[in-house]
Amino acid sequence: MAQKKVSAEKRTLKKKPAPRKTKSPARKHAALTPVELAAERRRMVEIVKILKREYPEARCSLTYCNAFELLIATILSAQCTDERVNKTTPALFKRLSTPQAMSQAPLAEIEKLIQSTGFYKNKAKALKECSRAIVELYGGEVPAEQEKLTGLRGVGRKTANVVLGNVFEIPGIVVDTHVGRLARRMGFTRHLDPVKVEYELMEIVVREDWTQSNHLMIEHGRQVCTARRAFCERCALSRFCPKIGV
Repeated sequence: MAQKKVSAEKRTLKKKPAPRKTKSPARKHAALTPVELAAERRRMVEIVKILKREYPEARCSLTYCNAFELLIATILSAQCTDERVNKTTPALFKRLSTPQAMSQAPLAEIEKLIQSTGFYKNKAKALKECSRAIVELYGGEVPAEQEKLTGLRGVGRKTANVVLGNVFEIPGIVVDTHVGRLARRMGFTRHLDPVKVEYELMEIVVREDWTQSNHLMIEHGRQVCTARRAFCERCALSRFCPKIGV
């Protein structure tokens, strides 16, 4: 029987080897001429402008009060809906509200508190070890650097960019299932790998819009350009979208 594919974000829940330097992924847009790339950037500017008008209240859908809470909530959101995470975290944070408390809690207690989010055994280990590293390496403060964040167990590029963009106001592209799907349907990428999609979108989205564009595309992906069907007949982006694979 063929082995099921495991997402990159889920794999980060397992213990990480020592970090090593890697090359940036190959980019589709490196093959575009300057004129073509400029055209793609102009198209994206129009798309973001329309999405801002369509979804003026778009924001991170996870509930949090600080960097630690958002980090934990985002780890829990792997293979789980944000709605379910938001129902789980109030009890979790009431009992374990700091990296110190989370790192010292018995694993069984963490597992019980997060069981409803799925894959709770791996997630509990990730929360405990991630919190311990924050205490031991960073004095109990969530670091504001991607390299340091991705060195924590359970934290991939997507999770790091969520925290950096929404708490520390450091722009980043977050490629979840919605963003990846929309980027492919609108012809900005052919890749399925979230990291490759991230690098391509970084080239065409205006940097100051990186974080907000995530929320806008996610909202559009939930309401109009859904996984089951793209409702092109009522899509405000229709004239800017080639409708690939819909």
